[in-house]
Amino acid sequence: MRHRIVGAIAAGAIGITGLVAVGAPNAGATETQRPVEYNFTAGFLKGFFKAGEAPPGANDWNCRPSAEHPHPVVLIHGTLENMNDNWRGAAPLLANNGYCVFAFNYGADSETAPVQGTARIEDGAAKLGTFVDKVRGATGAAEVDLVGHSQGGGPMPRAYLKNDPSAAGKVDKLIGITPSNHGTTLDGITELGRALYLLQPANALLDKTAPALVEQEIGSDFNKALDAGGDTVPGVDYTVIATKYDEVVTPYSNGFLTAGPGATVKNILLQDSCAKDFADHLEAPYDPITLTHVLNALDPAHPRPVKCQTVLPLTGPTAPVQ
Repeated sequence: MRHRIVGAIAAGAIGITGLVAVGAPNAGATETQRPVEYNFTAGFLKGFFKAGEAPPGANDWNCRPSAEHPHPVVLIHGTLENMNDNWRGAAPLLANNGYCVFAFNYGADSETAPVQGTARIEDGAAKLGTFVDKVRGATGAAEVDLVGHSQGGGPMPRAYLKNDPSAAGKVDKLIGITPSNHGTTLDGITELGRALYLLQPANALLDKTAPALVEQEIGSDFNKALDAGGDTVPGVDYTVIATKYDEVVTPYSNGFLTAGPGATVKNILLQDSCAKDFADHLEAPYDPITLTHVLNALDPAHPRPVKCQTVLPLTGPTAPVQ
């Protein structure tokens, strides 16, 4: 998984160098608006080596939630990502729309390491719990909403909600962008590895260096334990946003959840609302169509129309976002 994702990032970075130089399509910035990045590659290049910095719009510890948006939003990055390269689209957009936004790093030995999210998912879930309490204490809010990508949109926050007895009543919504909820075959790589008897020795090495990758394989012991007893916990509203062009979580439908007692689930396939959206796993958290669904999930009483436009893998919209 590590080589595949890093390879995709590198390929996208090389291919988009010229576009980044002249600027990717962004929302227009005003005195009250922060620029919003809709191009994964541009956002990745700006944030990867500044992992210790919060993305624009996040971690204003003086922010107090409004009556319109009473829940602070906690952003949870994915595997091999960090808070700055993952959320340079969502963080400023949410802040521009009046939300108190917070982000953090997890799953690495250092808070400033560019590559995060590789340690055991259980450890990341414990750190999420600590951060949620910090946000609640600073803002005075009883509950937060969680928005995450990949591991951070599925197994990690679900482990927190399921295994931390204190999590009950602290989270109102969990919105997962291309989450690896039920594991991945990585386009069949894990199944081929099993057939060739190569998966076990490979996992033995990964378990020492990046155990979160092993835990997200389809059929892992972690996944079996997480899914035992159902996908959800009572009192939480879940939204899953998936793309059929996901090359990391395969099949993409493994991200979808089934509601249990006392919970609601809305599973969204991006292409159902816009056939011209070709966002892949990496572009998805920067995709303006995805981000519209995120805004609607956070505030379902005031839904926004989904504006269909062409969105490409890795590089985002082909025209400015209005």
